[in-house]
Amino acid sequence: MDFAFSEDDLMIKETAREFAEKRLIPNALHYDEEDGIPQELVEEISGLGYLGIMLPEKYGGLGLSTVSFCGALEEICAACAGVGILLSVQNSLCNEIIYKFGSDYLKEKYLPQMAEGMIGSYCITEPNAGTDVSGITTQAVNNGDSYLINGAKAFVTNGGFAGIFIVFAVTDPTLGNKGISCFAVEAKTPGISIGAKENKCGMRASDTREISFIDVKVPKENMIGERGAGFKTALTILNSGRIGVSFQSIGIARAALEEAIKYSKERKQFKQPIANFQAIQFKIAEMATQIDAGRLLAYRAAKMKDEGKPIVREASMSKLFCSQMANRVASEAVQIHGGYGYMKEYPVERYFRDARVTELYEGTTEAQKLTIARDLLKD
Repeated sequence: MDFAFSEDDLMIKETAREFAEKRLIPNALHYDEEDGIPQELVEEISGLGYLGIMLPEKYGGLGLSTVSFCGALEEICAACAGVGILLSVQNSLCNEIIYKFGSDYLKEKYLPQMAEGMIGSYCITEPNAGTDVSGITTQAVNNGDSYLINGAKAFVTNGGFAGIFIVFAVTDPTLGNKGISCFAVEAKTPGISIGAKENKCGMRASDTREISFIDVKVPKENMIGERGAGFKTALTILNSGRIGVSFQSIGIARAALEEAIKYSKERKQFKQPIANFQAIQFKIAEMATQIDAGRLLAYRAAKMKDEGKPIVREASMSKLFCSQMANRVASEAVQIHGGYGYMKEYPVERYFRDARVTELYEGTTEAQKLTIARDLLKD
């Protein structure tokens, strides 16, 4: 796909690959087993500019395109998807929502800090509100020159070390989804309680927690966008997040394919490498074709986003296909490894676990189908 890349795109992708091979691949299993990314790695990633890769230079970012970011994200996720989630949430969700919808005050106050290392968390899901964003119950009550936020958010990525939370809360319960607003909440604000790390199946290197808010006082100027526009804002930003998940999926799948090819050449049965068997060859051919198809869908969405075009359908198509593809490819990689694929010393076991959540977060597989169908059937 080099024909679609600029020289900057290719350079960023290659730099990310070199970083991933040197720093992430040797340590990915350790991060998975230890349930976390060390602070020194976060600082190193920040030093490379990856925490503000798409932000304009005036805010301390690299000013690069979505296409450039996605190329780098694939390389990072092929090495350690847990690190990739950190970058995806930071750039596709947290940075972008402030840059696109925040006031000049919020942009100038927070974006340079985020580009330089302050981690963001996107707080929208609740224990009883996932796909149904309009069902959130966290409330933000007008308190004069501020709002008091009360409620709890679930499955918050980067929650344990975030410096800022992007929080969606109900400001007018009588207006349904038009009564939801969005706030930038500093993690050091009194009243915020950080839960324990979630004990997850996969993506264990990524920090995931429940965050509680008890009378958390947030200045009115920290509202992102207009009062009551939070629901619409959330759906718009999730389109960017879905492109990010697409490239997470591609990275995981590509790594699984590479391991499957390597193993099939080394593993011998019936006095020959199993790569010689048509059954294995057919699996590898299908895996590679599915990855390329997903990559084309994902880059189409990324390119359209850079061009300022509507991407509701394209982002959902990309996320739907790539997340399902990653699960199929990772499963086939385990199958090619046989019993060894079920052992932790082989990377495909981790890829198999990591792939599963890509069909769940940033909108489930079923939610993507609904979004696509509604866009196709609208008048």
